[in-house]
Amino acid sequence: MAKIKVRSGRGTRIVEVDDSANKWTGSDFKKSQEARKEASKDKYVSVGRGTGTIKFGDIPTTTTQSTKGMWVSSGRGTGKRKL
Repeated sequence: MAKIKVRSGRGTRIVEVDDSANKWTGSDFKKSQEARKEASKDKYVSVGRGTGTIKFGDIPTTTTQSTKGMWVSSGRGTGKRKL
């Protein structure tokens, strides 16, 4: 098995772990995240600066869209480039 380096803390510490021991990126992470959300859908989470609570299962699932063709500012906001 290969080892990968994972930064922890505030980026000051490096921990070496097995590459198959932790599913923390990509589609493997999405699957484990969905499983955790399904398991805890009846729990409450605080929202709105801690003044309100909602069920965790009521939070909608988001999707990411492609950023191809969008403009991105660069520098101090004076320049732009197309993705």
